[in-house]
Amino acid sequence: MSDKDYLKDISEIKNLMNKSSRFISLSGLSGIMAGIYALIGAAITYYLVDTYSYGTLMLDGWIFRSVMLVLILVAVFSIATGILLTTRKAKKTGEKIWDKSSRRLIFNFLIPLIAGGLYILIILSQGRYGQTGGLMLIFYGLALVNAAKFSIGDIKYLGFIQITLGLIATLYPGYGFWLWVIGFGVMHIIYGTWMHFKYDRK
Repeated sequence: MSDKDYLKDISEIKNLMNKSSRFISLSGLSGIMAGIYALIGAAITYYLVDTYSYGTLMLDGWIFRSVMLVLILVAVFSIATGILLTTRKAKKTGEKIWDKSSRRLIFNFLIPLIAGGLYILIILSQGRYGQTGGLMLIFYGLALVNAAKFSIGDIKYLGFIQITLGLIATLYPGYGFWLWVIGFGVMHIIYGTWMHFKYDRK
């Protein structure tokens, strides 16, 4: 057996080990769609707040409830689209959509996300709105970094970007909305496009 054969066998073994420990069927298109949903949601939110509440967001008002509904819909559409496109990609590549690696991915992704969501709800109930955008970016970024070791490693770079944007937003809360738009909207589209051409088109 030649050196080339040995290297080929080692490469195949490495790929098999990587597939068994990581969920690699995440779709780049789902990232693009999540970014589009975020931009649409941000546009609706900006219009509601700017038109009906003169730039202020009151916790007990219908504007606040409408904004929360928009955020929930953005999350629901993003998750549903992600599941649909990722399932379709997994079927094409012959990978199981629900196995040990995908369960570990979801579990490690949800830990920071749920903790962050609960914390944000607590500070909102106290009437502290200024840090919300930054905190959403930070905890989402931590969730991505935490889950990256169980999926495509490149996800962690998006996580680092989200954390950085979140820290900037906490330092300059007046720009929190626009940094949220950049993080959840623009960066998802850029990252999803990059992932699509790097992985999905192969």
